[in-house]
Amino acid sequence: MPELPEVETVRRGLEKWVTGRTIDTVEVLHPRSIRRHVTGPLDFVAQLRGRTILGVSRRGKYFWFPLDDGAAMYGHLGMSGQLLVQPSSATDEIHLRIRFTFTDGDPEMRFVDQRTFGGLAVSPGGALLPAELAHIALDPIDPEFVDEDFVTAIRNRRTGVKRALLDQTLISGVGNIYADESLWRSKLHWARPTDTLTRPAARQLLGHVRDVLTAAIGAGGTSFDSLYVNVNGESGYFDRALAVYGREGLECERCGTAVRRDPFMNRSSFTCPKCQPRPRRARL
Repeated sequence: MPELPEVETVRRGLEKWVTGRTIDTVEVLHPRSIRRHVTGPLDFVAQLRGRTILGVSRRGKYFWFPLDDGAAMYGHLGMSGQLLVQPSSATDEIHLRIRFTFTDGDPEMRFVDQRTFGGLAVSPGGALLPAELAHIALDPIDPEFVDEDFVTAIRNRRTGVKRALLDQTLISGVGNIYADESLWRSKLHWARPTDTLTRPAARQLLGHVRDVLTAAIGAGGTSFDSLYVNVNGESGYFDRALAVYGREGLECERCGTAVRRDPFMNRSSFTCPKCQPRPRRARL
């Protein structure tokens, strides 16, 4: 699942190519990709044709395109979604779901999604922030994020620290990969109860989350397969810098102990048993 660094990489690429351009045609090739637009494909197309894209914004793992009529087109990449900029002469991708052309010609924008878990929709009046995304918390690289509010909120939770990091109403944009990497840097086990964190420990964790996300953005995100690419179809390479995620049985880069994998919320958590000892009072 693309996390904040992957979505931010895509956002930056799209911003360069679509800002200030006017949509000419919209072709919906798979209705599931606009299932969140409840009024259907014809209305989706009608609300976008002739509209000028003012930029590309993001909240956590979601993105939106503010439009010149005050509305916004918003979306999520899901498990396999890709937003690509392509010349019209390029062969259609096998899993092309939506195509956008512009009044000034090439390049066009394409939404490609193999598993169709992602999708797009229009939010009337949502240019500043779509109402559908208002419940999502700020992310730690947002300039308006308040560190001390996060520190207080996470210490007031009664859950495991990794579950708290994945709670998009507390802090957005952090997924499985970057939670594991941040916890390893903080020497915290994923089941550490949040109410046992001191304020300095919570601040340190937040600092590592921010550092991991920033480094991943600089590397273009993390690609384990061809499903995540940037707008030019290129893979990210932060996977080369991962310390624990996906490294079961390999040596911890800090102490040499074999990395452990535990089941977690139908996924996996990767930790160093020595650097991140399991707490006596674990919150699973």
